[in-house]
Amino acid sequence: MTSAPRINKPAAGIALVLAAMLSMSINDALVKSLSGDYPLHQVIFTRALIGLALCLVFVQFEGGWSILKTRQPGLHVFRGLLIVIANSSFFAAIAVVPLGEATAIFFAAPLLITLFSVPVLGERIGPVRLAAVLTGFAGVLIMQRPWADAGTLDVSRIVLLLPLLAASAYALQQVITRRLGLDSKASAMAVYIQFIFLVVSILVGAIAGDGRFADGLENPSLLFLLRPWIWPETLDIWRFLALGTNIAIVSYCISAAYRMTDAGILAPFEYAGLMMAVFWGWVIWGEIPGPEVAAGIVLIVAGGLAVFFRERHLEARLKREENA
Repeated sequence: MTSAPRINKPAAGIALVLAAMLSMSINDALVKSLSGDYPLHQVIFTRALIGLALCLVFVQFEGGWSILKTRQPGLHVFRGLLIVIANSSFFAAIAVVPLGEATAIFFAAPLLITLFSVPVLGERIGPVRLAAVLTGFAGVLIMQRPWADAGTLDVSRIVLLLPLLAASAYALQQVITRRLGLDSKASAMAVYIQFIFLVVSILVGAIAGDGRFADGLENPSLLFLLRPWIWPETLDIWRFLALGTNIAIVSYCISAAYRMTDAGILAPFEYAGLMMAVFWGWVIWGEIPGPEVAAGIVLIVAGGLAVFFRERHLEARLKREENA
């Protein structure tokens, strides 16, 4: 079976990534706003249920039920579980960590993709890319504030590490996907992801949905993970609906963008999501990044962009050598 011809629409891909980043930043703000009253598995279940319904509508426009067939079901499951880990750890963090700060740490993912590409893809890291990666991780280290006494931090160090865990899981799924390849439509990939979110949230809800593990807990992140399900207030029902709509948009736009445009072109535009997260944190919660966070953001973005431009330079040089 031959694969479909490669699509190359950079302008459309960039527009889709920017739309995904906007929807993702709104999604994260909505999750943070719900984190004080509802359990994470209820938020993810409701979001995935609505998102799955919308993604199935997208499937009809891209070819019907037949496009849901896949030759790599195990890859889709593994990819989905990694995204579940990434989402869950990130959302547990933003229950207490400022949105912009957590998002900035999460944006270490492009640097981790570079590192994971060595053992998984057999790629080499030259001195320039290594320096860029180290620059970015210096930003992560600054945001972890290792010099500060644990008692002076607003949150525990474990919670500060959760966005980094999220970035690691996200980066690994990107590298695994890049190695094995996917021949699925964007809407089909979005359906697989939402279905796995749905299954995982149902399992967690069946185990912890009655709140039995939340008794006596005071940590906001643990409470967000383990508090009992409750029926949402009228206003919150609209927030849940917005969550489901946004995640369907994110899943579709990201999948579509990376199917039609080279990842190297799109990667820098994902940093728009970081600026949007800082904006929502300031507008909604009055969160203004302190000097450590601001310095960390600058170093992480600088490291990520340096990796990107170095990879583009190497790609251009290889093409010139091939055409010579």
